[in-house]
Amino acid sequence: MRKLVYYVGVSIDGYIAGPGGEFDFYPVADDMAAWINERYPETVPTHVRPQAGLEDAPNRRFDTLVMGLGTYRPALDLGVAGPYAHVRQYVVSTTLDAIADPSVELVRDPLPVVRELKAEDGGKDIWLAGGGVLAGALLPEIDELIIKSYPVVAGAGRSAFSGGFRPTGFTPTDRQVFSNGAQVTWYTRA
Repeated sequence: MRKLVYYVGVSIDGYIAGPGGEFDFYPVADDMAAWINERYPETVPTHVRPQAGLEDAPNRRFDTLVMGLGTYRPALDLGVAGPYAHVRQYVVSTTLDAIADPSVELVRDPLPVVRELKAEDGGKDIWLAGGGVLAGALLPEIDELIIKSYPVVAGAGRSAFSGGFRPTGFTPTDRQVFSNGAQVTWYTRA
């Protein structure tokens, strides 16, 4: 069975983006960028992959992406309707009428779609990219967390998880620290 993995960056105070969707305040060091490119090349948008030398890089961990409109919006603002063309793309939104790229599927209710994706035979894991409302709605289906924690306090913004009070235990399994003070921690559902 495939896993749903929430792979996301967060500030010390638990925000994945600022109030206006900003995420450029996260300090990324060269060693961290190289590590991400090597370990998770599929998390680099298709239109950025050539600049990173990843145009032919195979998908290592994920072959499917589920994202909310807030995560999808920066690509749309650049005129990119299919930002991750190298994986299957699903955008969860109740406000978008349609998506211009036929390779991107618009989803209204993510829970049944994610359950179907997880039940598929073979394939790689499913990357949940955000946002926090979507992560909160899919919390019962999240099998693993890969949290990039940055040494920054945002003060306000979009929470990594939004929704009702629902304590859910996860167990840390590994950690990687980088020169900028950021760290990646892996968690599995307890």
